[in-house]
Amino acid sequence: MGYCGCEGRADKTGVSLLPELRYPTVTELTSRAGALAASRPGLCTLRQVGTSRAGRPLRLLSVGHARRAVLVVAGAHANEPTGGPTLLAVAERVVREPELRDGTSWHFLLCADPDGASLHVTPAPSSLLEYHRGFFRPAGPEQPEWSPAVLPPDRLPPETRALTRVIDELRPYLQVTLHGTDLGGSWVQLTRDIPGLAEPFAKSAAQWHIPVETGASDAAGWPASGPGVHVMPGPGARAAYPSLPDDARHSTWYHAHRYGGLTAVVEVPMWASDLVDDPAPHPAPAAAIRRLAERLRRDAAEVELLLADALPRLEGVDGPLLRAARWTLELTPGLASDWVHTPPAGTSMAYVGSVDAFARRLPLRAAAMLWRVLREQDDRAAPRLGRLVETWSGTFAERFRARWVPLEHQVEHQSRTVVAAALHAREGAAR
Repeated sequence: MGYCGCEGRADKTGVSLLPELRYPTVTELTSRAGALAASRPGLCTLRQVGTSRAGRPLRLLSVGHARRAVLVVAGAHANEPTGGPTLLAVAERVVREPELRDGTSWHFLLCADPDGASLHVTPAPSSLLEYHRGFFRPAGPEQPEWSPAVLPPDRLPPETRALTRVIDELRPYLQVTLHGTDLGGSWVQLTRDIPGLAEPFAKSAAQWHIPVETGASDAAGWPASGPGVHVMPGPGARAAYPSLPDDARHSTWYHAHRYGGLTAVVEVPMWASDLVDDPAPHPAPAAAIRRLAERLRRDAAEVELLLADALPRLEGVDGPLLRAARWTLELTPGLASDWVHTPPAGTSMAYVGSVDAFARRLPLRAAAMLWRVLREQDDRAAPRLGRLVETWSGTFAERFRARWVPLEHQVEHQSRTVVAAALHAREGAAR
């Protein structure tokens, strides 16, 4: 599938973190998709459907010709690489199993953000530290799925326009967008419920020993149709975190609704933690979340001080890494206030664990991207920032007892969930 084997080794916590396989590049994804299309020319096509800001092609692999369609999107977030191999695994399964094509065509956007993918350079991370050495996740306005939530229509990036054109053309009854988390569990976000999905999702996660994130902070306050399967509130519902500029209800996830479709967002972890799947009530959630909010403010302020010190030496330096680091830091004050002032009812151990991970993740990401900028400039502050990234990566892994999820398990769980979502949504649409 375009990736090779690696030898395992352990990080300083003693936890084996090196994956057996590496994540494929966009070039490798395209090569494999092209070979699949060439092997079944009457069934498969591979075509360009757009161009990125930097001129990279956006390609769509189609399997089958039925009008009823499923659209699968990979690579919407550059730092969530599992979607690429999952997309190929599903495409190959659809080619092998004619019953999956019964009255249904399948379409696969190989990578929604190839520019971002070129900047996240950790194909086989041996630890969270190595993952963050090459970390990149663009600022919100530059993310293909999220830009409609923060930008006016005339300023949308070409990747977003290409994705919405594909949705307009296919009118899918289901769009599945493949996401992931660095450390945590697996969960599904639905823009409308898919009855019956929770059971196969849970069984798959259990088989591969992947925890189900029952209190994912990404879905705070959302109703659940089953453990880890969260259904997005309607347009009139209040956002759980009002300070965040991006609202999922204005993203490309909702674009399929104009044609009667829905979107499923399937999340899988690279490293798993059993601290995010405990549904028991937290004994003192307000105090715990207050401490997490304070730590978020403190850690973000430490990175901001390093950024402020370096900025005079970075005059004339700009680029997606620096923009993303600054944008991430700008989110932290409002988010910390949201956590303190708007805790969800019935706060669980899992939710507090998810917030804990989020509070560590944001400053660490900002520090990692700023570190890359300073390394490129040979700036004197780079070593200090590097020590910060090393310390925070280590404490994150240690606190959550991180264990690597073998890549084939990540892919198998995510691909099974995609197929289950398509089959159950098709049954629902037929009724």
